[in-house]
Formats: sequence, structure tokens, C-alpha cells
Amino acid sequence: MANHSWLSLTELGQLFGISTRHCERALDQAGWLDRHGRPTPAALDAGAASVQGPQCHPRGSRWNADICRTLLETRGYRPISRDDQVKQWVALLEAMSEGSPSIAATADQMAEDLPSDLVEDVNAGLSRLGCRFQASRKASAC
Repeated sequence: MANHSWLSLTELGQLFGISTRHCERALDQAGWLDRHGRPTPAALDAGAASVQGPQCHPRGSRWNADICRTLLETRGYRPISRDDQVKQWVALLEAMSEGSPSIAATADQMAEDLPSDLVEDVNAGLSRLGCRFQASRKASAC
């Protein structure tokens, strides 16, 4: 495994259609997250995690996609297809663009978590539905 994909917990969860919280729970149950949300020595020894930046900040951690995928699959999670991801994002952003008095977030705020490789297809799907909202491409952080 020479070339690893290193992901945030959010990105890892998106591969499985689960929330960051569900990812954290699975990693915690495996003994790979401490009570502060940081990778444990066991996770680092297994090659499942890498710490970047200040060690006291959980968001500085990156997770090995291959190793974590195996763990999540053994816990019953299944990766979702790219097409399903696009459909879910289209449905969510269309609903968000229509608004609701009981939801404080906007479509723009929700779209901040849209993986950049899905933006074009999600925007095409929104257009096909006649939705005027379009997600913008975000600059890559790393």
C-alpha cells in the first residue's frame, strides 16, 4: 500500500453515507479515538491515523482510507456509490434551497461539506430539477 488516501473524519463518513459522529463512534469502539477525539497510539501504530499540526487539535488528524474502510466494513457499514452520493446531495440541497422555518442552516452552509469532486454532477442534478441553487467549488485546503 504505497499510496494512501488520507481523509478527514467527515470525508471518511461521506464514503459510507454516514455522519462524522458515526465515524467517530466506530473508531472509538475500535480503540482508535481517545475521549478528546484524537487518534490513540493504537490507531497510529496500525497506520490508521496520522497527526498533522498541533496534536491537541482533533481536526489535525487524517485517517487512512484503506485501513479505516476495512474497519468500517467489519462493523457493518457499506460504502455508497458515487451516484447515490450525488442523488443524496441533490435531494438535500434542493430541499435546503426551498427553506424551512424549522431549519436554521442555508443551502450555502450545507454545500460547504459537499465533496469538490461531486460539485459538477450535483449542480447538473439540481439544474435538471429546475432548482436555481448551485454549489460553488471550494478551494482545496491541503
